[in-house]
Amino acid sequence: MAVISYLTKIQFDFGAIKLLADEMKALGIKRPLIVTDKGLVKTGILDTIRANIPNEFDVSVFDGTPENPTEAATWEALNIYKENGCDGIIAVGGGSSMDLAKGVRLLATHEGPLAQYAMVEGGVARIRPDVSKLIAVATTSGTGSEVGRGAVIVLEDGRKLALVSPYLIPNVAINDPELTLGLPPVLTAGTGMDAITHCIETFLSLAVNPPADGISLEGLRLASRSIETAVKDGSNRQARWDMMMGSMMGAMSFQKGLGAVHALSHPLGAVKGLRLHHGTLNAVFLPAVLRFNKSVVGDKYPRVAQAMGLPENTDIADAISKLNAKIGIPASLREMGVTDDVLDGIAVAATKDHAHPTNPRTPSVAEYRKLLDEAMAGN
Repeated sequence: MAVISYLTKIQFDFGAIKLLADEMKALGIKRPLIVTDKGLVKTGILDTIRANIPNEFDVSVFDGTPENPTEAATWEALNIYKENGCDGIIAVGGGSSMDLAKGVRLLATHEGPLAQYAMVEGGVARIRPDVSKLIAVATTSGTGSEVGRGAVIVLEDGRKLALVSPYLIPNVAINDPELTLGLPPVLTAGTGMDAITHCIETFLSLAVNPPADGISLEGLRLASRSIETAVKDGSNRQARWDMMMGSMMGAMSFQKGLGAVHALSHPLGAVKGLRLHHGTLNAVFLPAVLRFNKSVVGDKYPRVAQAMGLPENTDIADAISKLNAKIGIPASLREMGVTDDVLDGIAVAATKDHAHPTNPRTPSVAEYRKLLDEAMAGN
């Protein structure tokens, strides 16, 4: 039996950020903690957010979110939350800030450590509904975490694991494409391919959820046909609108689960000493995984091609490789700085990732190792 549910309140369009104060009042938030990162602060977007919060609100800020959110940073943010008597959270940024904010909202009412709430540790049932209020303001078009029920965090033991619960979905998502107009091409490309990967992997997932399939295909149509324009001309408002909508729709399909791309990118993204962008990793892994899954997906690849505006007999893996090249995605993991000595451990970790079980074809450790070799060589 398929269990189907959607999702949360979403304010979507140019100018949506102007509704932030109204949404805070509706939730009863008077002393918010803004969770963001230093890079975003430098862009001036935080000033835009603050300008839309009247002086009647007592605002605290945590801007120490790492590129890959960590449990240590989550505790740092929680300390600020408690010291200032905060009663809600505003996550501002991409997936990293939003995931860290979800960790804070959980620990505000639940005992640590975070590992006990990880999906692979049976933590879904341990997450109660009494979490802190959360408004998520998206400033990229990639993760869709503003409507997602998961938070992927690097734990104290070094594992990058997902905390998953419907209670972690933000109470309100504010998606204002205006906030993405200044996103540089390299981040537009990496986050955009994250969104495209989400749409493809959720559609291919083993789970049965036809509404999610429809949403993921429409998200893929919007994102795949707009990403080149968004990368080349970041001021194109229609492309930015389409990319943000495609990103959000990919995340609306997360309840179908993901697949081998994410099973590989999660542990590789946690490797210390490397600064690996999650969406870019997904883009590099995607062609190899598409080739691996081809024999078991039936008529789904022609439907993916159709959504992307391509002939039905298109080699989807080849099409993704060509798209990556057009928008400046690295051709291989080696080009991103990955070395051979970490690959065996990543192959083992991938089989334990929460995205592994819903890949349409279940890879063994040896098959994951082969996928890594393909991604190291380039697609």
